Amino acid sequence: MDLLAHLRYFRVVAEEQHFGRAASRLRLAQPSLSQRIQRLEREFGVRLFDRGRGGAVLTPAGQLVLAQSEAVLDAADRLRSVVERLQDGEAGTLRAAVPAHLGGAAVAALLTAFQERSPGSELDLRELTTAEQTAELAAGTLDAGIVRHPCLAAGLSFGPMLHQPLGVLLREDDPLAARPEVDLRALTGRGLAMPPRTNSPALHDETLTACARHGFTPTAIRTVEGLEFTRALILSGADLVALIPEPPPEPGTTWRPLSGRPLSWRTSTAWRAGHDGPAVRVFAAAADLALRVHAGMYAASAERPRAARPETEFAL
Repeated sequence: MDLLAHLRYFRVVAEEQHFGRAASRLRLAQPSLSQRIQRLEREFGVRLFDRGRGGAVLTPAGQLVLAQSEAVLDAADRLRSVVERLQDGEAGTLRAAVPAHLGGAAVAALLTAFQERSPGSELDLRELTTAEQTAELAAGTLDAGIVRHPCLAAGLSFGPMLHQPLGVLLREDDPLAARPEVDLRALTGRGLAMPPRTNSPALHDETLTACARHGFTPTAIRTVEGLEFTRALILSGADLVALIPEPPPEPGTTWRPLSGRPLSWRTSTAWRAGHDGPAVRVFAAAADLALRVHAGMYAASAERPRAARPETEFAL
């Protein structure tokens, strides 16, 4: 017996106090409705209605069953609503990640946009490197992320590819800081500050290969984590530069674009192939908007927006 369905029939009869009117409201034949109520009475072992020519009146037992059934039916309705919202991507928790130091404005915009597009959902957001994200996506402990490319992982699907040109971070009194743009060959003889290779091995190697192809081979690689430490090393007088997207301005250092834009970071959303449910699609759309507007990223076919100021910090 479908207990919930029979309780709904019972409630309508109790509201109408008449089997004929209840049957009409439920679009059932009256004998069929009577049989369903009788079956419910047999299930509970009590008489629910006193039947007469004037209608159907709840017995004391029926009144108690009605009071309890209201809570059961309301809970069932709430559960159905939650399930429907889950199916539509409007409820539940999405486990997602972004690369460290993506930029406060971009992360805040992502959280806000996700909440606006899916108000009943929760975004459980963490900072993870590309390598960590690909491992967790494959293991199913992460639902979606924002990764740097090349992202050499099987079984993943990706959102639109966005580009973020790199420039060079220098001491503000460096002779190269007086130029509007810096050619990579002009950095010959300098060391290069980079995040650990383990954060994103393919991107680390691709960056060094591209530098060499454009005439710059660093004298040394200094492993750094975060923009502030990178700035400190450059300010210390070490013959060191960093190749990063345009950061927020800070006294003591200057960022200059590279001539011809030879280097850029490629970024996209990522998720496990075949697992692009509604919540993942909401996240991907919110992330794409946040990265374009608040991190200065753009599609390869589009010209870089001049009005947007990137607020991205140094991280692979």
